[in-house]
Amino acid sequence: MDDWLININELTPGEQVGSTLLNMVVFGVFIVITMTLVLRASKSTKSTKDFYTGGSTFTGPQNGFAIAGDYLSAASFLGIAGAIAINGYDGFLYSIGFLVAWLVALLLVAELMRNTGRFTMADVLSFRLNQRPVRMAAALATLAVCLFYLIAQMAGAGGLVALLLNINDSTGQAIVVAAVGLLMIVYVLVGGMKGTTYVQMVKAVLLVGGVLIMCLFVLVAVRGNFSALLGEAVANSGKDLLSPGLQYGATETSKLDFISLSIALVFGTAGLPHVLMRFYTVPTAKEARRSVTWAIALIGSFYLFTLVLGFGAAAMVGSDVIEAAPGGVNSAAPLLAFALGGEIFLGIISAVAFATILAVVAGLAITASASFAHDIYNGVIKHGQATEKDQLRVSRITVVVIGIASIIMGIGAMGQNIAFLVALAFAIAASANLPTILYSLFWKRFNTTGALFSMYGGLISTLLLIALSPAVSGSEKSMIPNMDFALFPLSNPGIVSIPLAFLLGIIGTFLGKKDEFPQKRVEMEVRSLTGVGVEKTINH
Repeated sequence: MDDWLININELTPGEQVGSTLLNMVVFGVFIVITMTLVLRASKSTKSTKDFYTGGSTFTGPQNGFAIAGDYLSAASFLGIAGAIAINGYDGFLYSIGFLVAWLVALLLVAELMRNTGRFTMADVLSFRLNQRPVRMAAALATLAVCLFYLIAQMAGAGGLVALLLNINDSTGQAIVVAAVGLLMIVYVLVGGMKGTTYVQMVKAVLLVGGVLIMCLFVLVAVRGNFSALLGEAVANSGKDLLSPGLQYGATETSKLDFISLSIALVFGTAGLPHVLMRFYTVPTAKEARRSVTWAIALIGSFYLFTLVLGFGAAAMVGSDVIEAAPGGVNSAAPLLAFALGGEIFLGIISAVAFATILAVVAGLAITASASFAHDIYNGVIKHGQATEKDQLRVSRITVVVIGIASIIMGIGAMGQNIAFLVALAFAIAASANLPTILYSLFWKRFNTTGALFSMYGGLISTLLLIALSPAVSGSEKSMIPNMDFALFPLSNPGIVSIPLAFLLGIIGTFLGKKDEFPQKRVEMEVRSLTGVGVEKTINH
């Protein structure tokens, strides 16, 4: 194995790796290429439909790559690789959770929502209910999920670029986060959904291809002997990475935290608005199903690759070097790239990671802006009478506001494991959105009161429990380490907030009016199963 590796063991913890100039050049090339795609896409972005869904003109395979690009975030690449490298078996549970969650989303809600809605998740949730209050609740939940997801991506960007440019002080990393946020704002303002989709397709090809090459290098280094790789990882880390419990087995509370995390991961994807919105970018249900096939192949392969990446980083880099790097745990994959192929390979893989972050934040920003402009501004404030020009203007203003907010909060979250931060967004999505989605699609008795109880109850309880959890305060790894107001013992609130949201939906339904819009309920059932009338504007 030593013949294949740059001798990374000569690095002292915290020492710079790679060439700063080379890394900047590779980043610059990527930005020029993607910005060219965005500018070309902007020429055909004239209406709200173009801005929100790319005119529904993408083919199944194209959308499949874009879905993979949207779903495989910095948490998947940087966060999970680092989690496996440091915590072994427990870290790989993130991969399992994210993959299984995707299957739940496809089986339960994806095609039904695509057939029912037009632009946003709120189209579905408000279809057979009282439009204005439900749209408002759905839009607020969407904004909360997108903002938490954006925080994770911004934190990942700060850590990644800090590693590559050898920026060790917090001020420098904060500037990096701000630069990424501004670049994201430009992408979305100029290109809309079309530009964002092209960036995501390019990113998916680069990410899956780059990770595949890294895995092949790792396996060649150990002569194809995966058992030898696992043995090296255990020996080099000094920890039993192959046994469960390194992260979630020390106490009964940590075991319960793991169950809570698992529930949030498995159910969260089915409530992620930016992933579900991708199904509105294809013209037919058939193309939606084709895109699903491509997405599953890409996403499933990727999560298998993370196993090799994580244990490869543990074996060939070492936990001490990883944890001491400017990006902390999130530096495992770039450091492994440096160990395998030196400065050039590090620059390429880091550009891929940077592409991953930019593509995902652009997708989140477009979803948040569409939700605010289409649901709150047009649906609630203007009673569905806003012009397309006004909606586009409000969408673009929202992108700027969301971008600035994510920059500020991303700076505060620097140093946190990205996979963990994304798991909090999953908990919000599973609590605030999923119960209402399932009840709307499958429960005839469901009504507006049940939807409001479920969405607001799930959203408020999740945010409150996160604020009072060890994730925010009370320990050295918290977002605010110098304060302690952690009254809730679990880092992820899913085990409490998700069942609570389902229960509140039931209580609210039986307290509210029965069968408010029977005609709409029947129409929704027909549309969700057949797709008939999907192009109609939903505005009743």
